[in-house]
Amino acid sequence: MSETGENLKKCILAVDDDVIILTRISSILRNDYELVTINSGMRALRYLELEKPDLILLDIRMAQMDGIETLRKIREMEGRRDIPVIMLTGVESKDIVLESARLGICDYLLKPFSSVTLLERVNRVLGQEEKKEGRL
Repeated sequence: MSETGENLKKCILAVDDDVIILTRISSILRNDYELVTINSGMRALRYLELEKPDLILLDIRMAQMDGIETLRKIREMEGRRDIPVIMLTGVESKDIVLESARLGICDYLLKPFSSVTLLERVNRVLGQEEKKEGRL
């Protein structure tokens, strides 16, 4: 056989203005996924003009441009509308969750989240659980 799946890791874009959260996400996911961390919505949009990750982890509360506005702009981008998004939030707000759902998120996580929970949610969205369990 040729190359292993190591070079075929799915790419996750993590967007949060808190470096501690980005570091934590990176430490949890870096063994299983290629990870790009960005600390603002504007930088994320610039990245998305050039790249298309398999999943976006997007914080709701960020300075300058919050996650909801960032998500709106992502959904307007040609060829980027279908990227699955998991919203991250430190505050449980029904309105924010409903607005996020209207914009097509696939899940949301309350901070602080456990390593196990983050990995389970990401694996579920990217279909990794089925592969690991031999169901595909």
